[in-house]
Amino acid sequence: MSMTGERRRRVWRWAVIVWVLAVAVAGGLTLWLQDSTEPQGPYVWENAKPDKTPDLPPCPTPDGAGLPIACAYVEAR
Repeated sequence: MSMTGERRRRVWRWAVIVWVLAVAVAGGLTLWLQDSTEPQGPYVWENAKPDKTPDLPPCPTPDGAGLPIACAYVEAR
């Protein structure tokens, strides 16, 4: 094989090595940045009891009037 053929093969080999390293570094960087956007632990379930009604404050009454003002509470979902 001539000298140019060996040199061409060496250049291609280095190009492939550089490409593989670039892909590996970019993949690792992508995974590292993706994990950094996640919220920090510990992860726990919310203690929700749908059968139990929440404790609501009493309806306000105007000063001097014996009748309560109509008030409504909306359950947030």
